This record gives sequence, C-alpha cells and structure tokens, in this order.
Amino acid sequence: MERLGCKKVREQIENNLKKRCELFVSKGNRAPSLAVILVGHDPASETYVNNKREACERLGFLHFDYRFDEDVKEEEILELIMELNGRSDVDAILVQLPLPSHIDERKIINSISEKKDVDGFSPYNVGRLMLGEECFIPCTPKGILEILRYYDIPTAGKKAVVIGRSNIVGKPMALLLMQKGIDATVSVLNTKTRDISSYTRDADIIIVATGAPGTLDSSMCRDDAVIIDVGVNRISDSSREKGYRLVGDVDYESFKSTSARLTPVPGGVGLMTVTMLMENTMLAAERRGN
Repeated sequence: MERLGCKKVREQIENNLKKRCELFVSKGNRAPSLAVILVGHDPASETYVNNKREACERLGFLHFDYRFDEDVKEEEILELIMELNGRSDVDAILVQLPLPSHIDERKIINSISEKKDVDGFSPYNVGRLMLGEECFIPCTPKGILEILRYYDIPTAGKKAVVIGRSNIVGKPMALLLMQKGIDATVSVLNTKTRDISSYTRDADIIIVATGAPGTLDSSMCRDDAVIIDVGVNRISDSSREKGYRLVGDVDYESFKSTSARLTPVPGGVGLMTVTMLMENTMLAAERRGN
C-alpha cells in the first residue's frame, strides 16, 4: 500500500500562497482577510476554527473571529453576516458548520455574499460549479483534486466512485470529476445503493465521505485502486491520553498488503480542506484587488 500523505501537498500550496500574498501586499493592497463565525462549543468545530486562524497567521492573512453561545438567536447571526458582507476590510466569510438545530443552516449560507462565500456553498457558486464556470469551489473537493494532481493520479477516462451525496463533499466532488479537463466517469452512491461492492470493485478512484467507520475495506476494491478517505471519526480508546483516536471511513489496516494508494486519517484530506479555504480567501482578495 502507498500512503498518500498530505503534509507535503499542503506545504507546497502554502508556500505558493505565501508568495502570492507577499506580492499582492507589495503592490499596495491590504492583506487577504477571513471572518469566521462559530456558534457553540463543539470541540471538533473549535479545533477547525483554531486551525484556520493558525493558517491565516502562517500566510500573513488577516483573521476575524466571531463566537456565539449555542442559544444565540438566528437574527443575530444574520445581522452579523449582513454587516460583514458590507465591510471593505473583509474578503471572505465562513460560518462553521454544523449549526444548532434552531438555526436554519440554508438561510445562513444563502445570506453570505457570493463574492465572500469561500466555502462555495451559496446557490450562486453551486450553480456556476454545475455549469463549469468560475466560482468558489467547496474546499474539501477542491483539496481532493489537488491531492490527485500532486501524486500524478490520472482522471481522464477513469472510473470514479463517490460514496456519499452531501452538499459539502459528495455532490460537488462528483461535479468536479465530470468537468472537462478532469473527464472521469462518475458513479455516486448513497445509503440506499444496493451492493456497493459491485461499483467499487471496478473503480479506479474511490472517494469515501459517509462519516461511518469501516464503510470500505480491501475486499470491496481492486488491488491497485486509489482511495481518498474523507471521513474523520472519533473512536473511544482508553489507551490514548485523550480517550479516543481518529479514524476515517475506510478500514485502513485491511489495505496494508495491497497495492492500493490511500490517504491516511489523520494527515490526509483534512489538511487540504483548510489549505483550500486559504486559497479561496486569496482568490477573493485578488478579485477585490485593492
């Protein structure tokens, strides 16, 4: 098995972004800026927000944090987003998901200006992605494409299977793989799909984004398949200091005696998601241009 680690991929992209930022600022422009809204105190969300702030600091970006208790009213979040939409010192807005059940997630996402929607979740950006036009591409699928490019994994004419149909990963991933210039033949599976193995055994590339450990094992794949594991799941483990360990959606151990190429968890796709957010923030600043 070949481990498709993403630290080097991230480093290469961040080095390029840092140079782009320095050149941008040297021309008299303000540094790129990202505003992040966090509701509640979910540990995983706290970690993601901290990772985004650290990435901004590494790259020389400006960063604004807005934190609310879980019982915050939806109107307060909408008012803040309207303010941020109009602020000239904010290039990019991200609302950390998931949100508490009393807040309409879709309404919040739709309220973000398409020019600052660096998550790529607004109807404007989703529609342009569907049409193959310039847009902010959702960060995780965009990062997966960068992994494939870095490791010289061909996509043209290849059979790709996406397991999962979320708006964040599955659907945009399938759209990207179908785009001209990528040219994969794509199947999208879901929890109602019968006999998943009948699709995965014939696939060149498999992207697993179900949020369920053990979704895929080596018996379900060709020996030389490329497997991108998007899942990040906490499993209780009393032997660890934190009392848990992180695993993906793929049974990693089952592939060790195969010729498969596989992203690890941790150290895989998760690193790329934050990096692509930084790239989208850089793009938003460059489109602003002053």
